[in-house]
Amino acid sequence: MCGRYASSRRPEDLAGVFGIEVGVPPAGAESQAEGREPGEALAPDFNVAPTKEVYAVLDRPLKDADDPRPVRQLRVLKWGLVPSWSKTPEGGARMINARAETVHEKPSYRKAFASRRCVLPADGYYEWVTAPEERQLEVEGKKKRPRKQPYFVTPADGSVFAMAGLYEFWRDRTLPDEHPLAWWVTCTVITTEAETTPLAAAPEEGPASLADIHPRMPLMLTPDRWDAWLDPSRTDVEDLRTLLEPPPHGLLRAYPVSTAVSNVRNNGPELLKELDGPEEGTLF
Repeated sequence: MCGRYASSRRPEDLAGVFGIEVGVPPAGAESQAEGREPGEALAPDFNVAPTKEVYAVLDRPLKDADDPRPVRQLRVLKWGLVPSWSKTPEGGARMINARAETVHEKPSYRKAFASRRCVLPADGYYEWVTAPEERQLEVEGKKKRPRKQPYFVTPADGSVFAMAGLYEFWRDRTLPDEHPLAWWVTCTVITTEAETTPLAAAPEEGPASLADIHPRMPLMLTPDRWDAWLDPSRTDVEDLRTLLEPPPHGLLRAYPVSTAVSNVRNNGPELLKELDGPEEGTLF
């Protein structure tokens, strides 16, 4: 995790939640607009997959502005981080997650962790449950478990699921400076160990905790930690590592959803519909 999530809130709604000062920017040296008109909002996406464009909240000085202060912005980034030193963007699809335990030391993430942190707003994320024995083999790196019953994990109070993320700039040297796609801005989701405590609301049949679903989960940031996480002036690594603590327990619920979400081509609010029980047996 995280490999699939839902993001359906409108930019104006996110602006109110996060105190956004500048909205989705036009295409330019620090934004992407593949498949979009400049400044056009993203459509609600109920099946966000790697390499898709996603919303990100970040604090950064405005380009070419006289005022150097960081401004809270809502930006459109590509999910799958491409390090600035990478020769090609091809590895981005594999860098959709960064582990909280090692993000400060991995070459692909350490510079972004120190100065380019963001929040990736979501409705919640999807994860697939399977038998405990197969899950343990995956933890040990011996087997990639088959996807079975999908569950949707979301804040129990209906609030935004604020995922801790990093972003990075990458220059496509095959394009001239003035080309709108000369710069890529990509992002990754930070993950941590899944909670073993009971869910705020658990299905009658199935997992009782997030760890029963998957050993990892996105690092969720509660509102009291947003400012500290987004503050680009905080660059001390040891200080920043204190922000990687998991949120308080009991904030999330999980419920089974249709296996239709397993196909990335399916996309609609029906994917979030709660089922009475799992469609696929998971040996609980």
